[in-house]
Amino acid sequence: MADEINHQEVHDFLIEVAHLAGDMITNANPLVSTTSTKKNSADLVTETDQAVEKFVLGKLKEKYPSYDFLGEESYVPGKKLTDKPTFICDPIDGTVNFVHTFPNVCISLALCVYKMPIVGVVYNPYTTHMYTAIKNQGSYLSMPALVAIEWGSDRQGHNWRIKYETFAKLAAGPEEGGKMVHSLRSMGSAALNFCAVAAGNIDLYWEGGCWAWDVAAGWLILTEAGGLVVDTNPGGWTPAVDGRRYMAVRGAPSGQKEIIEEFWNIVPNGGYDYSV
Repeated sequence: MADEINHQEVHDFLIEVAHLAGDMITNANPLVSTTSTKKNSADLVTETDQAVEKFVLGKLKEKYPSYDFLGEESYVPGKKLTDKPTFICDPIDGTVNFVHTFPNVCISLALCVYKMPIVGVVYNPYTTHMYTAIKNQGSYLSMPALVAIEWGSDRQGHNWRIKYETFAKLAAGPEEGGKMVHSLRSMGSAALNFCAVAAGNIDLYWEGGCWAWDVAAGWLILTEAGGLVVDTNPGGWTPAVDGRRYMAVRGAPSGQKEIIEEFWNIVPNGGYDYSV
């Protein structure tokens, strides 16, 4: 039974459902949502909880009609988890937070087989943090990045075109072939940009044209914090401190290589040329 399940397909579909359910959560007004209690005054349920679970159940049954479903809001006392493939859903984990408009809220979705989870997705629609896992394939966190940039003092020629074309792709929506990052930050200091990435305040810093004295100390601070420094240009895994092209990526238990390669894919025309 478990061998017949396409784990990646389920994973991708749960992400799709989580995004749609997340839109329902963020579009709801918890201040006017009907709220009732379950076992006590701290155990709340809102009409949004119920609507989200009903929506999720409909989407999952439409695609996987033979699978069972176990949801918090439709749970019947005495119902037991079986060995069958079963989707498990908490439509709003953090209902008390939701009611008080405190944005530590998520939808939690899993697929279990033989009573054990094999796919899991947890999504906070307010922060857009998406946590996912497939059994024996690791776990991941994805979210739109906050990217540090600098405009620099050279505003013409090849490197200037590379700069603004890359910035445009970062900011554009997916319909335009862009990455739709959370935002771009220009703080005016390469050294502080490196430190912001080291501290985790910024996810990534991509810069060409600054000098060794701008980045050397920040480079060390970042790498000692678990971050990586690579070339701005595709394929440059071992940049020189005086190479004038730097991409700084915050520390993470996994996914740094994938983020770097995804970024390199949007850099046009081979990237910067600071050979002169």
